[in-house]
Amino acid sequence: MAALDATKSQAPPVATVGTGKATSTVWTTIKPFVNGGLSGMGATCVIQPVDMIKVRIQLGQGSALVVAKNVIANEGFGGLYKGLSAGLLRQATYTTTRLGTFRALTSKAIAANDGKPLPLYQKALCGLTAGAVGASVGSPADLALIRMQADAILHEAQKRHYKNAFHALTRISKDEGVLALWKGAGPTVVRAMALNMGMLASYDQSVEFFRDSLGFSATPTLLSASAVSGFFASACSLPFDYVKTQVQKMQPGPDGKYPYTGSVDCALKTLAQGGPLKFYTGFGTYCVRIAPHVMMTWIFMNEIQKLQKRSGW
Repeated sequence: MAALDATKSQAPPVATVGTGKATSTVWTTIKPFVNGGLSGMGATCVIQPVDMIKVRIQLGQGSALVVAKNVIANEGFGGLYKGLSAGLLRQATYTTTRLGTFRALTSKAIAANDGKPLPLYQKALCGLTAGAVGASVGSPADLALIRMQADAILHEAQKRHYKNAFHALTRISKDEGVLALWKGAGPTVVRAMALNMGMLASYDQSVEFFRDSLGFSATPTLLSASAVSGFFASACSLPFDYVKTQVQKMQPGPDGKYPYTGSVDCALKTLAQGGPLKFYTGFGTYCVRIAPHVMMTWIFMNEIQKLQKRSGW
């Protein structure tokens, strides 16, 4: 997805390469994907500790403060970055695909709309589609990330001892079959659709409001719109994220049966046992994780685009 200026009603400019005289259609096409992936990976390096704590909270390890203290005490500061390789791989697949797809879809929609700003429902549809495509591509890395983060709290006999993301993917393929890499892909896709609808549509809409209606300058617009989109992304996606996490981390019991037959069964049992608010376990930490990640993504995006502009790319 392009940076702040790209939210204006125009297609991304054709990028120049080499001397700046020749233009590359290929680079113009893949540039939103490359920029989206690099921005997401940069943001993940900053946000990874919060994401790890969020997963531990959802697994019932206590409050954010308790989880952080226990992780540092038992695993050292590096424990906060457990699963970073899987997180980076996830950004390189999921975020590259979703942000690039979203920008490609909105650019085509704007062109079909004679260059006029898109209504909110069209932005939401673009976000839903981009989220589904991105999640389908990034689901294996997401599975590896969840398992690596949950491994430290399992009993020794249950630990998988994955060394890194690629080791996790290899082991899962060998032990459980290739299709197991997409275990929990259903709730992952649904969660991604909800998150991207909330994040991307509300972000573009907020930029237009803060910049055009309130007259904010670039930086306040970026921070304000990111905060708004972070909240809506969290509120829309956390219930699906909770179910996804429970399904992906489950292991068979002594009787050989899994606790849930699928995401719907998990959702129904969670609702019956804990009520609707159970789906919002860890909402504060989840929101704190989503909003800064969105902000950092836009910051990295702007810096990457500035570098590309200075380099004639």
